Amino acid sequence: MVRAIWNGKVIAESADTVVVEGNHYFPRDAVNAAYLRESTKNTFCPWKGTASYHTLEVDGELNDAAAWYYPEPKARARHIEDRIAFWRGVTIEE
Repeated sequence: MVRAIWNGKVIAESADTVVVEGNHYFPRDAVNAAYLRESTKNTFCPWKGTASYHTLEVDGELNDAAAWYYPEPKARARHIEDRIAFWRGVTIEE
């Protein structure tokens, strides 16, 4: 089981993550949506497409754009569609 933890809370937990470029992508339904807030941040990857972000909010503390996903990934990245990855201090435990 892989877990994503921030500010002492389990943000996501799943035995079904996909690892791409060293990042675990969790199924969206394995992520606790109560901790996710929309973010206006977007970035572009030449082979995955445009990434959208979520800010994490746990116990009133915010971690800006700490989760990302590809709403419409390019063909080579279809395996991470509907999956979310984390960074910016989010600990991944395997």
